[in-house]
Amino acid sequence: MREDSLERFTATAEALAGTTKKLQKTAIVAHFFKSCPPDEAAISAVFLCGRPFPVWEETTLQIGGRSLWQIVAELSGKDEREITAAYRRYGDLGAVAEAVLPGVTPQLLGVIDLERKFRDMAAARGSSAKTAIAREVLSSVRPVEAKYVIKIMTGDLRIGLKESLVEEAIAKAYGATLTEVQRANMLLGDVGEALKLAADARLAEAKMRLFHPLGFMLASPIESAEEGLGYFADAAVEDKYDGIRAQAHISPQGEFRIFSRTRDEITESFPELAPELAGIAQEAILDGEIVAWSCGGSCGAGAPAREAERSSTKVHDATASGNFGGRSDGEGRALPFSKLQQRLGRKKVSAKLMREVTVAYLVFDVLYTNGELLLDRPLLERARILNELLALPRTASARPFQGQSTFVFGESESEEGHQANVLRAPVAVARTPEDLEHLFTAARNRGNEGLMIKDLDSLYTPGRRGKSWLKMKRELATLDVVVTAVECGHGKRIGVLSDYTFAVWDGERLVNIGKAYSGLTDAEIAEMTKWFLAHTISEHGLRLEVEPKIVLEVAFNNMMRSARHESGYALRFPRIVWVRNDKPPEEADTIDTVKEIFERQHSA
Repeated sequence: MREDSLERFTATAEALAGTTKKLQKTAIVAHFFKSCPPDEAAISAVFLCGRPFPVWEETTLQIGGRSLWQIVAELSGKDEREITAAYRRYGDLGAVAEAVLPGVTPQLLGVIDLERKFRDMAAARGSSAKTAIAREVLSSVRPVEAKYVIKIMTGDLRIGLKESLVEEAIAKAYGATLTEVQRANMLLGDVGEALKLAADARLAEAKMRLFHPLGFMLASPIESAEEGLGYFADAAVEDKYDGIRAQAHISPQGEFRIFSRTRDEITESFPELAPELAGIAQEAILDGEIVAWSCGGSCGAGAPAREAERSSTKVHDATASGNFGGRSDGEGRALPFSKLQQRLGRKKVSAKLMREVTVAYLVFDVLYTNGELLLDRPLLERARILNELLALPRTASARPFQGQSTFVFGESESEEGHQANVLRAPVAVARTPEDLEHLFTAARNRGNEGLMIKDLDSLYTPGRRGKSWLKMKRELATLDVVVTAVECGHGKRIGVLSDYTFAVWDGERLVNIGKAYSGLTDAEIAEMTKWFLAHTISEHGLRLEVEPKIVLEVAFNNMMRSARHESGYALRFPRIVWVRNDKPPEEADTIDTVKEIFERQHSA
C-alpha cells in the first residue's frame, strides 16, 4: 500500500459516515491527520470539506453530473433504467457508483495522486478531455473509493462532516485552539494551509489573503415590527434591496474583484464599477448589494450630491426625515431584480446593455482595511471606519458631498460614457415599532423588499444567521398553482418526491411558472409522494409528470419575465404556503392574475 493511499482516506470517510456523534467524528479526523504526513493531511482536509481544491483558488473541475453519470453507466455495464433505479434508491451518484461498479484490482492511487488528477482535469480543455481523466480515475479504484471520488468532485460528501468539524480536528490533532485554526482558515481561504501552519505551530503567521471571499453575515426573518425591536434596544435600519449581495475586494494597486453570496466571482458582469472601486486608496473588503438602478432622468451633474444629501452615513433618528433614504422622488431608485438579471452570468457586457441596465453598488459594511480584520469590531465602529475609508482622496470623480457625512464616489463615466454609482447605503435608527412600520412603508414605496434591522453592537459573524441582523419583508403576493411534475429527492429526501413544478391556467391549458421544494413538513412530503406515485403520467429519468390535480398556495418575493417557463414568467424565492385540499385545480389562478401582479409590481 502506498503511504498516502486513497484506501486510508476512504476508511476514514466510512468511519465518519458510520457515526452521528460529533465528538467521535472529531476524534476520527484528528487521529487520521496525525497518522498522515502534513502534505497528505492538508490535501485530505480539503477533500473532507467536500471540495477538490482550496476555496481561495477558485479552481473548478467543470465536469457535469451528466458526464459522471454516463461514466458510471459505461464502467458498470448498466443501462439508463438500471442507473436511474439505483439513484432513486440511494439519492446520491457516489453511492450509486459503489453499488453498480465492478470490483477492480486497485492501482493504489494516493490522495496526492488524486489531487494531481483533479488539477489535470481542471486544466484540460474540452469536455471529452475532462471526461477521459475522470474515467481513468474511476476505472482504477475500488467501488467504495469511487464513491468518495465522485462525492468530492460533485462537492457533496454527505458524511455528516462540516468544515467547522475539520477545523476542530486540526486543533485537536496539533494542540492549537479552535479560534486560532478558524482565524487562519478564514484569512487564508485554505483549510489545508491552515493545517500545515498548525502542524508547525505557526498559526499566528497567517495573513489575510485578498481576493478570496469571506463568508457573508446572514439575517434572520421576523414577522412584525414588534419582534424587530425585541432582540436589542436601538436598531440600525437599512432598506432591503432586491439585488445580489456582493463583497468587493480592493488592493492599493487598484486591483479589485467582486464576489457573490455563493462566493463566485462576478466582476466581469459589472465592468462599469471599475473606476470607483479601483480608485479606493487602500486595501479593503466591502460588503453591500448590487442593484439595477434608475436615475429617474437625473443622473447628470449634481445627481450624486442630491443622492448624498439624502443618504447620510450617520445614524439618524427615524423620525428626523419622513423620506429618509430618498428614492421616491424620481432622482434615483433600485429596480426589481428582473432588471438586474439581464446583467448576471455574462462574460462580456455590451455597451448597449450597460446603457439599458444601469447598476449601483450600495455599500453597508467594511470587513477589512489597512491590514486589519474588522469582524470583531461592533457595527457602529465599522460604520465609522467605512465612512472614513470612503472619505479618503481617490479619483477626481470620487468626491465627498460637502457638509454631509455621506460620500458618493459614483457617477464616473467610462470611455463609452456609461455612468455607474457606488453609494453608501442610507441608515436610520428606529426605537419604536411605529418607527419601523414607517420605514418599512417608505422602503416598499421605493420598490424595495423591506428592511434590514441591525444591532448597533453586533460583530460580523461570517456565514452565521443569528438575531443580531434581522430582515423584515412581506410577500409580494401568493398564487394558487397546480402541480404538473415532481422530481426524485436526494440527500435528506432520498426515497421521496419533491421539487414540485407548478403551473397556472392560460385559457384551457396549464403553463408552468416555477418550481418549489420548501414549505412542507416531512410528513406532508411523504404523503404527497404516495399520491404522486399513484398518479404519474410519464417518467423522464428522475422527473415524473403527474396528473394536474394538486393545488398549492405559493408565496414569492418577486416576479420576472422569463423564457425558461412556458408562462413567460418566473417567481423569485417561491415557497409553498400550504396544500389547497379545499380547492379543485380548475379554480387555480390564471395567467391574467400573473400579469396583474407583474404590472402592479413594476408600477410601484
